[in-house]
Parts: sequence; structure tokens; C-alpha cells
Amino acid sequence: MPKYFDIHSHLNFKDYDADREEVIQRLRETETNTICIGTDLESSIQAVELASKYDSVYACIGVHPVDNPSRVFEREKFDELIEHSKVVAVGECGLDLFHAKKEIDFERQKKLFLDQVDFALSHTKPLMIHARDAYLELLDILEPLKKTHGDKLRGNIHFFAGDVAIARRFFNMGFTISFTGVITFVRDYDEVIKKAPLNMIMSETDAPFVAPAPYRGKRNEPSYVSEVVKKIAEVREEDFELVRKTLVNNALSMIS
Repeated sequence: MPKYFDIHSHLNFKDYDADREEVIQRLRETETNTICIGTDLESSIQAVELASKYDSVYACIGVHPVDNPSRVFEREKFDELIEHSKVVAVGECGLDLFHAKKEIDFERQKKLFLDQVDFALSHTKPLMIHARDAYLELLDILEPLKKTHGDKLRGNIHFFAGDVAIARRFFNMGFTISFTGVITFVRDYDEVIKKAPLNMIMSETDAPFVAPAPYRGKRNEPSYVSEVVKKIAEVREEDFELVRKTLVNNALSMIS
């Protein structure tokens, strides 16, 4: 069992082309596992390749809502990828109304998301959801689907930035939320961290982005997820070992 679990990183991005082996070696040294996230077909293929090569890496395959608006979900190609034993989730998919206006792009994003929800359901995989300025719209889609599909519809809201009320609606559906290194240098999410059930939250880096203190301003990497775990325990005023072990178990439960 790993000591830490970063449930969302982008080791497939070009940011690591020069030293990816060294970054993955630090995963081994820190006993950290990570899920490498696809944002389109090409990066999903790369995520699966990395997962095939390294014990500490798992893969998540999907199409990001706004990274490339011309992208559609090519199901037959993803059908081949998801057969790999280390593909553990579908995404990152979802809605983003920060980078795109709702009146212009919502219907395209919604269709792209629903295509991946259907895909995840058909393969009994959890969703890795990207949601930016779109929590209410996302809940309006997911809550009715939850009533139809029950426990088959599950997933995680990555880089959670909502309030306690929004978090509770996700928890009520059985969805988890995850926190990044942002929590190590802002206090905006303390209330959600304190009030969330410990078994419903997870740790992530979103590497190479948002490196935690004390690495702020540098390229992030999955081995830094320990700083996120430390901060969650500190904010909750709970025993570090309890928090660490629970967050790992939460991740393992999601990917099992």
C-alpha cells in the first residue's frame, strides 16, 4: 500500500519531458502513487503508456471540456484504451464556464460530458470531473442521473473550490471531492475541509500546476502531495496518520 496517493496529475504533459524518469523515481522514494489524467485522446494514450510502464502510476482517460473545443469523444477509440487494467477512471471531463461563455458553449460541453458519463457507466468506472464556475449546472445534470443509475454513477470532483452547501450535494450523491496545493497557501477552503466527512475527500496535486508551499512558484509534481495531506490534517485538527491512511484508502476505494 502506498504512503500517499495523488489522485490527479498530468505526468503525460510536456512539462516533464526533460526529467520524467526522475520525477517518477521520487514517487518511488516517497511511496506515492498517482493517477495520470488524460485531457484528450493523445494524452489519454500517453497516460495509459505511463501506467503500463510504472507500478506507481494509474491512468484516467477522457476529454477535457474546454482545452480544445473542436474535440469530440471518439468512443470507439476510448473503448480500446479502457480495456487496459490500470485505467481506473474516465475524465477529466465536465463543465467549464470560466473559460467559455455559457450562452455560447454550454450545449457542446454538456453533450461532451454526457457522452463520457454514458461511457463510464457502461464500463463501471468512476468519473474524474473538472468543474469551474459550473457546480450548479453540473449538479443539475448529475442529480437526476443519480436517481436513475444509483451506485453505478460515481466519481470525484477534482480541484474542489465550492462551498459547504455545494460539497454536501455532491456527498449526498456519493461523489467525493479532492483538494490541491492551493489549500496550503489560502484559507478559502478551510470550512469545507473541516466539515467534510473524512471518507469523502482526497488529495491531489494537479501537477504541473499549483505547487503547494513550500514549493510555490515551482513546477509541481505528484510527490508533493504529502504537503496537501499535512494541511488537511492541520485544518481538521486531526491525527496526521489517521488522515494519511484514510485518504489513501479513499483513493484505493475509488479505483477498485
